Amino acid sequence: MGTVSAGSERVRQAASRHAPHPTPDRRPPRAAAFAVRYLRLVAFVNFLGAVWVSFGADIRRHNAEDYFTPYLLTAGFTPGCFALFLAVTMRRRKRAAWILNLVLCGLFFAAFALSMGWPQIHRHAQNWVSLALTAVFLAALLVGRREFRAKGDPANPWQAALVAVVGLAVAALIGTGLVAVTNSRHGAALGDMFAYALVRLISLVPNDTAFTVIETPGWVDVVINVMSALLFPLVLFVAFRSPRGRESLCGTDEERLRGLLEKYGERDSLGYFALRRDKSVIWSPTAKSAIAYRVLGGVTLASGDPIGDPEAWPGAIDAWLAEARQHAWVPAVMGASEEAGTVYARHGLDALELGDEAVVEIADFTLEGRAMRTVRQAYNRVLRSGCTVRVRRHADIPPAEMDVLVERAEHWRDGGTERGFSMALGRLGDPADGRCVMVECQDGDGRPRALLSFVPWGPHGLSLDLMRRDRTADNGLIEFMVIELIRRAEEVDVAQISLNFAMFRSVFERGSRLGAGPVLRLWHSLLTFFSRWWQIESLYRANAKFRPIWEPRYVLFGKSSELPRIGLAGARAEGFLGVPRLPAPLRRRRG
Repeated sequence: MGTVSAGSERVRQAASRHAPHPTPDRRPPRAAAFAVRYLRLVAFVNFLGAVWVSFGADIRRHNAEDYFTPYLLTAGFTPGCFALFLAVTMRRRKRAAWILNLVLCGLFFAAFALSMGWPQIHRHAQNWVSLALTAVFLAALLVGRREFRAKGDPANPWQAALVAVVGLAVAALIGTGLVAVTNSRHGAALGDMFAYALVRLISLVPNDTAFTVIETPGWVDVVINVMSALLFPLVLFVAFRSPRGRESLCGTDEERLRGLLEKYGERDSLGYFALRRDKSVIWSPTAKSAIAYRVLGGVTLASGDPIGDPEAWPGAIDAWLAEARQHAWVPAVMGASEEAGTVYARHGLDALELGDEAVVEIADFTLEGRAMRTVRQAYNRVLRSGCTVRVRRHADIPPAEMDVLVERAEHWRDGGTERGFSMALGRLGDPADGRCVMVECQDGDGRPRALLSFVPWGPHGLSLDLMRRDRTADNGLIEFMVIELIRRAEEVDVAQISLNFAMFRSVFERGSRLGAGPVLRLWHSLLTFFSRWWQIESLYRANAKFRPIWEPRYVLFGKSSELPRIGLAGARAEGFLGVPRLPAPLRRRRG
C-alpha cells in the first residue's frame, strides 16, 4: 500500500494550501457527535453484558423493581444491535433516526422523571445518575437537531410496516407448521399453535402457563427465535434506508453534457462515459459544470472528473455533496485525475491512488527497439496469418451492419453480466454516438474475429470502451488491432488513445522487483491470487506491452471507515458483484 500513497499525499498537500478555515458554531455538531458516542457506548455495554454473564446479570439486577438504568442500557444482543443501528443511522445524520430517538428518549425521560416522585425510587443514587445521563442525551438531541437533515425515502414507513406484517405472518405460519409436526402433547388446536409461534416471535420467551397443551423440542424454539432476530433488522433496514437516487440521465441533460464535452472534453479521457444513461447528473449553479453519478447501496458514486469548466467544478462538487448530506448518501469518486482529486480534497474528501490509466501518444509510438520485440513479433505473426482490420466511425456504419455488430458483440461477451461503469458506455450502436470509432478484425478466410469500440476523447483522442473477440481466435489479436489503429490514426484524425485502466499498477510493477518489502510482496501476492477471477494483473500486462504513459487515477472518499462500503458499491457498479433484490412491492422507485 505504500506504493500508492505518494500520489495521494500530493493531492492532500495541494488541497491543504487552498483549504478554507471557516469558524461556524460548533455546539450543534458537538452535541450530535455526543449523541452518537452515547449510543455507541450503550451498544458496547449491552454486547458486553450479553457475553459476560455475571456483568449482564448485574445490569439486569440494577434495571428491575425500584432501579432504572439510562436510556437503552440493558444487557443483551437485541438491545445492543438496536443501539448500534441507531448509532450508525445517527452518524449518517438521518432525520428519521433523530425523530425516533427523540420520541423514545422523551417518553422514557418523562416516565422516569414522574416515577422519581415515589420515595422508594428517588432514594437510590443510581436512579438520579440514570436520570441525569438520559437528560444529557435528550439535551444533546435538542441542541444538535439541525445537524440531522438527511431525508429518508417517503415510502419507507409503509414499506417497513408491510415487511413487519408480512414477515410476522410468514414466520408465524412456518413456526405453526414446526409446532404441529413436533408437538408431543395432545389437544392443541391450530389457533393455539399459531398463537404460540406468534407470541414467541414477538416476545422470544412466551409464558409457558398460557400454552399448557404445547411442548416442542428446544430446536423449534431456536428456529422461531432466529426468524424473529432476522426479521427485526430487516424491518429497521427498510425503515431507515436512504433514497435510491434521482431519475436517470434524461435527454435534456444529455444534450447539455454533450455541449460541455465539445468545449472541455479533451481534459479527461473518461468524460464521455458520463453519458451513461443509468447515471444521474447534478449541475453547478452556473450550469458550466456537472457531475454524473449513480447511487448504489447508499453510496453516491461519481466517476472521472467533473464535466465542464474547471473554474465551475467547486460549484458542482458543493451541489453534489449537499445532495449526499440531504439523503445520507456516502460520497465517493472512482477514477478521478490528480487535478480533480485536488479540487475534491479541498471539499473535505480524502484521496487514495487506485491505479493508472494507459495512454498511448500516436506520435511517440514505435515498434522498433529491443523492448518492443515481443509485441513486434506477435504483430507480424498475426499479420502473416492474413488478418485484416477495418477502422471507421460509427456514423459511417450502415444501420443494418451495425445491428449485426451489436449482435456479434453480445455473442462474444464473456459472462451474462455487462461489466463496466467508470470506463464503459454501457451501449453500442446508438445513433447519438456517431463519433465513436469501431475497429473490426477478420481472419484470412474473411470470418469476423474481434471488434473494439472507442469513445471520443476531445477532438483528437479516443478512449477504449468495448473489447470483444471470438474465444476461438488466436492470442495477440487485440494487440494487433490496437497497433493497426495506431498506425492508421490519421484516417480518424486521432493523436492519442486511452487504453484499459490498470488497478494497482505500481504494486505489480514494483512488487516483483528485487528488494521489495514484505508488505509490498504480500500485497502483490494477494492481487495475483485474485487476478485468477478478476483479471487485475492481466490488464496491467496487456497495457504495459505498448509502453504507454501512465496517468494515475484516484478514489475519493470522506472517511476511511466507509471504504469497504464504497468498495462494494464500486464492485456492483462495475458488474463484479451482484446482490439479492427485495420483492417488487418493496423496491424503491427513482425519485
